Amino acid sequence: MDVQTWTFIMVGLSFSLYIGVAIWSRAASTGDFYVAAAQVHPVLNGMATAADWMSAASFISMAGIISFMGQDGSVYLMGWTGGYVLLALLLAPYLRKFGRFTVPDFIGDRYYSQIARVVAVFCAIFVSFTYVAGQMRGVGIVFSRFLSVDITEGVLIGMGIVFFYAVWGGMKGITYTQVAQYCVLIFAYLVPAIFISLLVTGNIIPQIGFGSTVQDGSGVYLLERLDGLSRELGFYEYTSGHKDTIDVFFIAAALMVGTAGLPHVIVRFYTVPKASAARISAGFALVFIALLYTTAPAVAAFARTNLLEEIPNKPYDEVPTWFKNWEETGLIKFDDKNSDGVIQYVGPDKKDLTNELTIDRDIMVLANPEIAKLPNWVVGLVAAGGLAAALSTAAGLLLVISASISHDLLKKWLVPDINERGELLAARFAAGVAVCIAGYFGINPPGFVAQVVAFAFGLAASSFFPAILMGIFSKRMNMAGAIAGMSVGIVFTAGYIIYFKFIRPELNTSENWLFGISPEGIGTLGMVLNFAVATVVARFTAPPPEHVQELVEDIRIPEAASS
Repeated sequence: MDVQTWTFIMVGLSFSLYIGVAIWSRAASTGDFYVAAAQVHPVLNGMATAADWMSAASFISMAGIISFMGQDGSVYLMGWTGGYVLLALLLAPYLRKFGRFTVPDFIGDRYYSQIARVVAVFCAIFVSFTYVAGQMRGVGIVFSRFLSVDITEGVLIGMGIVFFYAVWGGMKGITYTQVAQYCVLIFAYLVPAIFISLLVTGNIIPQIGFGSTVQDGSGVYLLERLDGLSRELGFYEYTSGHKDTIDVFFIAAALMVGTAGLPHVIVRFYTVPKASAARISAGFALVFIALLYTTAPAVAAFARTNLLEEIPNKPYDEVPTWFKNWEETGLIKFDDKNSDGVIQYVGPDKKDLTNELTIDRDIMVLANPEIAKLPNWVVGLVAAGGLAAALSTAAGLLLVISASISHDLLKKWLVPDINERGELLAARFAAGVAVCIAGYFGINPPGFVAQVVAFAFGLAASSFFPAILMGIFSKRMNMAGAIAGMSVGIVFTAGYIIYFKFIRPELNTSENWLFGISPEGIGTLGMVLNFAVATVVARFTAPPPEHVQELVEDIRIPEAASS
């Protein structure tokens, strides 16, 4: 069978599984809709958390960005992984013990203010829509290649699937759907990685193959071969970085603390029965996440090596079928500038030559099995895995948006007398509207998938993380400080990103950045401003009420000690 047939089979089976799970576990109450009635087993919650956290950026784009940037691309790997550890150890158990449905709920109650709640709702919606744009874009990319539709139609199909199980099942449906999606995405990621590692290095474990010699008898190490290919074509050495150290640090920090402030990940720890279960599920999630994240650098190196050996300096008439298939999507472009019919692919060091090939880095993982000439069923499996990664995170984000509107705005502020049925209806309506808006951003994204997601992490770092951290560990942090800090942090960060990415993109170079910090890393500086402003304002305003200070003391006491 051809690739498209296998893709229809794999995607069809996986979608049928997701829809079936969503129907079986549909939400019957607001408790089901928001936090799955807090009855999810820690191991299953760990799998759902891993699927929720490992988005299209992790599955599709992270290895792609590492394959193009080499050492510099590892900043995404370090930042996202370190961020999850930070979240699991520093925030999750305390937030679970606090016992609220959403992050804005925590902010509103901890800072005893409806204004703080509304600011947090705005931040949650802004961050979530920025993040979900990357997921819907990933869905569109997968569909555009493997189902022979354009990206717009692919996004619309993805919207329909997410709409069904997010609106119908709520957190309960999403949780068990994400368990299934994790199984699909991790299997889809590891199978081609193992195949390619065997073909290239003879090692069945990709992480070992990444540091092994290539299987051609030359005794040359894989990364040494990749460095040589890169130099020959005028690119930077794969194993050497060229980004400024300060920018690498700020991007890694923004990704790290942004992860710890992401509302759709934090809410997962409310779905287990108690705080100790939150710790256990966090540990399992880290194991499940590590399976993909330790494999990604190997996948990136395999893909880049195969690409550089396959395409450059080859006549266009002789390119393999996969190249022309991806060319039809517009994600690979060959512009024969010298009209010689040969694909010239060169880096900035080859100043005497002109580059004629444009490759969207988001295709590297998806195209990798085809480049390596793996069986067609593996190609279809990877397509299903990419969709699972994108849809699982998109559903979690849409639920955050839905809960922020129905629970934090309506129930907790505008319509406090709304009954449970009305709140559940409002939550489903808000989720439906959010799906439509997310689809628009997926069709008109502000960048490639990992870059868009990096912006979301920066926004979360500059808004939520300081307010949550100080809300747990500082009895002196008050309403005025938290509101001022969140407002300054997110306005500064969003303004910086919008200016360089949309208003004056021609100035988006290191010479024009503040302190040499790129838009991807500016969230770290926004976080510092948030901490500074919040601390100063809190010092010159009244301390929190006594009952709030006692609450802060209580959530830091382990459950066994407090009971």
